[in-house]
Amino acid sequence: MKRTYELMFIVRPDMPEDEQSKLISTLESSVSSSGGTVKSEVWGKRRLAYAVRRFHDGIFVLLTLEGDGAMVHELERRLRVTEPVIKFITVRVDEEQKRLDKVKALRDARKKASASPAATAAPAAAAPEAASSEPEPAAAPTQ
Repeated sequence: MKRTYELMFIVRPDMPEDEQSKLISTLESSVSSSGGTVKSEVWGKRRLAYAVRRFHDGIFVLLTLEGDGAMVHELERRLRVTEPVIKFITVRVDEEQKRLDKVKALRDARKKASASPAATAAPAAAAPEAASSEPEPAAAPTQ
């Protein structure tokens, strides 16, 4: 079963660009050989929130993957043994998207359900207020 994942990894800030592109192409070929699809984005050099392996900066790379869990497991294994990679995280995003779609459908259903009775109940609710001739009590002054 194909699932969608986001794999973010950070490489050393002093890594040459040709080695970086070689690492990304190796990971992409690993994904495609296992039957998955991949889209890569290099976010560039950014400041880290805290020092990781004595680095304060890192080059961020995001891979959006579609495939199975074994493919992700293999990618994580490769990243663990690759020396220039200082940090990585994998997140499964298809479940979150499914949950958001379900919440949106419920919200839309509630809007439709509340819109039709509210339209008929609004004139009826306004009529008793207009029929009441008693003035509303004044609010007590606050100090």
